[in-house]
Amino acid sequence: MLLTIDIGNTNTVLGVYEGDKLDASWRIKTDAQNTADELALTFRGLLADHPVDAISACSTVPAALRELRVMLSRYYPDVPTVIIEPGIRTGVSMLVDNPKEVGSDRIANTIAAFHLAQGPAIVVDFGTSTNFDIVSGRGDFLGGALAPGIEISLDALAARAAQLRKVELVEPRSPIGKNTVESLQSGILYGFAGQVDALVRRLRAELAPNDPDSVTVIATGGLAPLIIEISETLTRHEPDLTLLGLRLIFERNS
Repeated sequence: MLLTIDIGNTNTVLGVYEGDKLDASWRIKTDAQNTADELALTFRGLLADHPVDAISACSTVPAALRELRVMLSRYYPDVPTVIIEPGIRTGVSMLVDNPKEVGSDRIANTIAAFHLAQGPAIVVDFGTSTNFDIVSGRGDFLGGALAPGIEISLDALAARAAQLRKVELVEPRSPIGKNTVESLQSGILYGFAGQVDALVRRLRAELAPNDPDSVTVIATGGLAPLIIEISETLTRHEPDLTLLGLRLIFERNS
């Protein structure tokens, strides 16, 4: 089985593939303080029933990536491993000013989005930040947009406003909040949906001015389910998009 590992700022997502099929996946908290031995203990507990014979990984957290390398060399020394970094074959042309600035998860998302859409696409990744990744009709990474994530925006609001607090992120009874909790839920959820829709429309028009509707818009990330139902522009939900990209990259390098 191929183990895919996506280490993000907030969550780490693991998935095991049996051929082209995602057999199982897990989402755990990212802790940049975890040592290689602690990572191994967590991974081995989750993977007890899934024998691993190959690994593909990416990380946007340098400290966690360092410990992951140590863990893989110590506990999986004979397992073929691909970590997304400069020098790895991805098949993606990075048409941006500084390709080294682009997070490895965005590269994986680009490959997976083009694989699914077979044409121009926009990936909206709802994580610690909300990333908009633009994929050309040839599968090139063209750049995108970055915005504060839903949870960190709510955290900042609760921290800076004395009478406001963190609330459960669920859709309120009405956009017109009748109390503080519903008002916060409305502002956060409908506000972010509006932000996503406005940005997607502008990006679609820039990417395919003659046929904006030809652009596939894919939502992914842990917080995507909060917005997908109330957004007007998100057309497809792929919760395991990054894991798919990691599998495709491994296949290109194996």
